Amino acid sequence: MQIPSSRKKSLFLDRDGVINVEKDYLHRIQDFEFIDGIFELCQAASEAGFALIIVTNQSGIARGYYTERQFQHLMTWVLAEFARRGLTMTDYFYCPHHPTKGTGHYRVDCDCRKPGPQMLLDAAQKYDLDLSQSILVGDKRTDLQAGHAAGIGTKVLVGTGHAVSPEDQQAADMYAETLTALKTLLFPESPGSH
Repeated sequence: MQIPSSRKKSLFLDRDGVINVEKDYLHRIQDFEFIDGIFELCQAASEAGFALIIVTNQSGIARGYYTERQFQHLMTWVLAEFARRGLTMTDYFYCPHHPTKGTGHYRVDCDCRKPGPQMLLDAAQKYDLDLSQSILVGDKRTDLQAGHAAGIGTKVLVGTGHAVSPEDQQAADMYAETLTALKTLLFPESPGSH
């Protein structure tokens, strides 16, 4: 008999290309555009008992295009936009490094930059998450690789950001063209899913 885990599960979301429209080194509120279906997906996940956590590479910080403070200011606004819709984003984790393009102390070959798993592992430790019961949604192969390395149970690729090759689709546990389609696949019992 399997003993049910008392640990929580999470819906991990990449940011650029999943939560918002991909724009080069986005760091200003006025340029931020939510992707259709993101709030509905998060609502369904939340109702199913998933914590909501963002995991995002932000090499624009390493490259000197914007500061960590500017990034955090934007993320405070993003979390407030979720809260305005009755959704609690548990946390966000970001990697400000880049192994070759970074300047100063940001030029690091680290484990937190996806495909490295460290952001996911840090989140699991901080919130006592069961990664095997968790879901990761990304728009690139590196998201899947990070999820695989961390032991995420369901690794999902969406076609809302970068171009997705057939090989990328096959590497994912699940693929959906849109976030609305993904909500129906992941949470068929939630309201509005057919």
